[in-house]
Amino acid sequence: MERYLTSFIQADLKKKMVFLGGPRQVGKTTLAVSLLRPYSDENTPHPGYLNWDLAEDRKTITAVTLPKDEPLIVFDEIHKYSKWRNLIKGIYDKYNPYHSFLVTGSARLDYYRRGGDSLQGRYHYYRLHPLSVGELTRSQMSFSIETLLERGGFPEPFFAQDVRDYRRWQRERISRVISEDLHDLEKVMDVSSLRLLIDELPNRVGSPLSVKSIAEDLQIAPKTAERWITILENLYYCFRISPFGAPRIRAVKKEQKLFLWDWAQCNDLGSKFENLVASQLLKQCHFEEDTEGEEMELRYLRDTDKREVDFILLKNKKPLFGVECKVHDTDISPHLKYFRDRTDIPKWYQVHLGEKHYEKDGIEVIPFQRFVEKLNLV
Repeated sequence: MERYLTSFIQADLKKKMVFLGGPRQVGKTTLAVSLLRPYSDENTPHPGYLNWDLAEDRKTITAVTLPKDEPLIVFDEIHKYSKWRNLIKGIYDKYNPYHSFLVTGSARLDYYRRGGDSLQGRYHYYRLHPLSVGELTRSQMSFSIETLLERGGFPEPFFAQDVRDYRRWQRERISRVISEDLHDLEKVMDVSSLRLLIDELPNRVGSPLSVKSIAEDLQIAPKTAERWITILENLYYCFRISPFGAPRIRAVKKEQKLFLWDWAQCNDLGSKFENLVASQLLKQCHFEEDTEGEEMELRYLRDTDKREVDFILLKNKKPLFGVECKVHDTDISPHLKYFRDRTDIPKWYQVHLGEKHYEKDGIEVIPFQRFVEKLNLV
């Protein structure tokens, strides 16, 4: 299955380096290797693929002994090297007429700069997301939203035989995030408490996030809790969205909502579905930012009287539409009607997992898959 970013990355590799970030096991390496020239020797690794986690490849990278016959060189997980940006800058400036370069990593490559952005103007940055309703629909694959909700959108568990494979994969992935990514990139002394935070975050999905409450539950300082959540964001474990401050309502301004990159970790169907919708919309935001250079934002709307709409999508500071999530095709939320009358947001949707599709009073009630197809989301 060709991923949704493949053609864009291929085009940009002809002009600049490409950085590809995203969660561990989301398919970055598979995508990168698919772009290398065909290699007939199945018993040895492809010479164009160099992984910093392998001692032999580390020597090749630091000695800059690049394979001469490879038009594309892939550097995987090189951001774990403290001087990686200066090393890559030197390699690119010397060899870019002869090679293209793709840098992949299971962390925010725009965050782990290690001493400044010496690569400004030399690369394009892409963020690879899990499989989504939009991507699977475009690929014309047969799938069910129930499977996507149950197993998440990471390729290995999604295509596995049953949910047991997902549970085992999930435990292994979290262990590797802690033992490898966290260990290599951050200094965290109390790893056991951070693991408790990871276990707790699925319970907080979709609700206004109180860092103070988390700190009290884990018996740590609020600054520590905030730092750890930020670390997990930088490692593509979770993400937060901020409130949208519409001028004619008493909107909350500081309370963020948290979601997971693996929505299948959520504990109940309602939070899984809301997280799935959040992930689909964030994927669209990142796609338009990374391919078109647009300024995209995913927000939510909540006022001081606790009326709330789950998501607001903005493009270049202007709201495009609001989305409310309901598992069942129930009546239209009164909060949608309230905010429709008090904001300039032009379009409102209530998405659900049922079958009903109708429009009433400017609000469209629509099955989620049909919503994704109508808006042509990735």
